[in-house]
Parts: sequence; C-alpha cells; structure tokens
Amino acid sequence: MNIPEARRPLATRSTHWAGALARAAVKAGMTADGISILSLVFAAAGAAGLLLLPRPWNLLACAAGVQLRLLANMLDGMVAIEGGRKSKVGVLYNEVPDRVADSMFLVALGYEIGMPWVGWLAALAAAVTAYIRVLGGTFGLAQDFRGPLAKQHRMFVMTMGCLLGIGEWFYDGGERIVIAAAWIIAFGAVLTCGTRIHAIAKQLKAR
Repeated sequence: MNIPEARRPLATRSTHWAGALARAAVKAGMTADGISILSLVFAAAGAAGLLLLPRPWNLLACAAGVQLRLLANMLDGMVAIEGGRKSKVGVLYNEVPDRVADSMFLVALGYEIGMPWVGWLAALAAAVTAYIRVLGGTFGLAQDFRGPLAKQHRMFVMTMGCLLGIGEWFYDGGERIVIAAAWIIAFGAVLTCGTRIHAIAKQLKAR
C-alpha cells in the first residue's frame, strides 16, 4: 500500500538561521539519517540528565536535550529535502528515532516526579498519536499533524515545565510546575489521539 509521504509543517524551516545551519551541515558532510540518530543521542542525554543530575540542574539538562533534539529533527528534513541528501530508508530514520526519543523523555519525566505511570501513559499516548497519523496515510489521506498536543507542543510543554520548574525550585523548593507539565502532556496526548481519529473518520465519511 502506498502511504503519502508527510512532512511536519514548521515555520522555523524558512528562517535564515535554519537555512544557514542546514547548509553548514551539508557542507560538513552530515547526512539526514545521521542527524536523525543524533537527535536520539540528544534525547538520551536529556533524559539521563533528568534522572541522574540533582535539581535544578537536571531540569536544565532536560530542557537543553529537548531543544537539541527538536533542532536535529528540523535539520534532518532540511538536509534530506533542501540539501538533496534524502536516502531510501530516510522515512525509517525520520519516524523510529522520534518514537524512541519521545518515550525516553516522557518516561524519565514520570520517574523524576515520582509518578512513573504518568510518564508511561504519556509515552504510550504519544506513540499512538503517531500511529493514528500514519494510519490515516494508509487510507490515502494526508497525514494529520494536528494537536492539541502534537510532538512540538508536547516538547514545548516539557521545556517550559523544566524552565519554570527551575524558578519554582529556587523560590520554594517545590515541583508543582513539573508535575503539572507531566499531567498536561499525558492527557493532552490522549486528547490528541481522539482529535486525530475524529478527523480521519470525518474524511472517510465524506468520500
């Protein structure tokens, strides 16, 4: 079955700095698949930092890991498409590391706040959002990246939760913000599964 190729819409791709970074990566001989693996390295480092470092440095390490992972996610597509370095197995490198990276971050977040089940729920729901998106493609539909908690939204909430959590830690030693971020991601991802299923059903009925 032919699944329509999908590319997540990102406004940052059109910025000057993103183009400059992509050109530098191509000039340095980096491949899109290699950058996809690098995103996984950044995710592993951020998740490990969240679990192993003391507060508040663990939150800072996690926020940095999230942003470096997203930067690599953006660059791999730009190097592949704009840089002309698309490979025959690029779709695998584009999807599989993303699912693993999401799970590492979200499961680590659950353990860090002492609520492992919230992290596992968030990781499962995040994986299912991607499954539903690709499922729509198997029906001949355009892959749907809608939220409210798509990947970039989940990672934004996680980054802001960590950064604001640093401020809270210095203020009163609490972790309410980080806990709230974990709950928002988990149940927001579950809601996203619902919105994507509904959108697919609506398109199928309209055929």
